Amino acid sequence: MKQAAIAIGVILLAQPALAVCAENKLTISGEFGQATFDTKIADDFEERARGLMFVEEMPTLSGMLFVYERPQSVSFWMKNTLIPLDILFASPQGEILRVHENAIPGDLTPIPGGDGVQMVFEINGGLSARLGIEEGAVMQHPSFGAGAILPCVEKTDS
Repeated sequence: MKQAAIAIGVILLAQPALAVCAENKLTISGEFGQATFDTKIADDFEERARGLMFVEEMPTLSGMLFVYERPQSVSFWMKNTLIPLDILFASPQGEILRVHENAIPGDLTPIPGGDGVQMVFEINGGLSARLGIEEGAVMQHPSFGAGAILPCVEKTDS
């Protein structure tokens, strides 16, 4: 009986933890550990089109999450963007599918994210490498919903 209880405990510890999340926070977890970012959301056409254009500086652990209605092929560019950015393309479940590092300010060259992308997170250029964020890491934010690899839970009043 004691061995069964220990086995259940090990299984529970191996499961991804459900976390209470906030709209203005996004956490990335991976082999590097974990990092939480202050986050602005771009979830309609106008907000996504403007993105981080004309932003002159952004605090280190900050970013913008682009939310699409469904998984799709997306491509970004840096028109009117004044700071270098790392662009993280994610699946509907929160897995980072592609990391584009140090997108060049003002560059009009398309930056494809690939197919099946539903979320894109932009952070300061070079930060992915400094933190060790790579493909396969996982994002956690309420926008990913209950089907996320690392889902959020509703905050309860206790």
